[in-house]
Amino acid sequence: MSEYLGSNLKLLCSHYRSIAEVCRKLAINRAQFNKYLSGQSRPTPYNLKRICDFFGVEPYELGLPGEQFAALLGVRHGQVGKAPRDPLLELLQPLSELGGDLSRYCGYYFEYAHCMSVPGRILLSLVQLREERGRFLFERQERQERQAPSRASDEQNDEWVRCRYLGAAFYLQDRLFLMDYESLTGNEMSQTILIPSFKSRITRLNGLKTGVSSGDRRTPACTRVVWEYLGPQINRVNAYRQVMLYAPDDPRIDDDIRQRLAGAQIRHGLFEIE
Repeated sequence: MSEYLGSNLKLLCSHYRSIAEVCRKLAINRAQFNKYLSGQSRPTPYNLKRICDFFGVEPYELGLPGEQFAALLGVRHGQVGKAPRDPLLELLQPLSELGGDLSRYCGYYFEYAHCMSVPGRILLSLVQLREERGRFLFERQERQERQAPSRASDEQNDEWVRCRYLGAAFYLQDRLFLMDYESLTGNEMSQTILIPSFKSRITRLNGLKTGVSSGDRRTPACTRVVWEYLGPQINRVNAYRQVMLYAPDDPRIDDDIRQRLAGAQIRHGLFEIE
């Protein structure tokens, strides 16, 4: 049974909104259920009966080869001839199944990073991380002045370049992985890796971010990044007013943020943070 158990369980779980939902309904620990899905462990006879009763299958059927098991389900549930699933969704499905719970990280953040399009400036963005139907998604709002204002009063007269990034977040073995795309133009993607907080209260998270500059050269680049937790609910209008480019010595950027962004280390050709 162990050879096909994991893949057959994944097929059964695909009819539900998330693996987490299945685990809740079965009252089986998520980490233990992930071992069943990956083939690292087999259910005890007791858990196997619970799983089979829940999905309406027989124990021996879970040991059938994948194609035979899928055909059996199709006949049983009248799904013969159903259109194939999106291969991209199938590719990412294991990440959702194996990823940990990010609920404690949901909320709003300011993101500080060196601007890839305007070198020498710090870009402050507004991020919202949320849970939706068992998945963890996020949105990042950016805006940059086309021309840096010479006085604060000039700010209203400048044209702004606005960007809206949409993405997904995954918690994999003590790291937060976030990938997104720019939704207004559809011409770029970025990836961020954050080091989680092991304290009871989340304040600031360090990480690295890769992407491209928005100019004609579209230069691939990597920068240190800091996420500052704002809370589960905020005044979005007031927060968005702060979304813009800043000079590194701007007093609105505190010393701790500057120090976190400046701590670059290149060892053996690798750009690392600790």
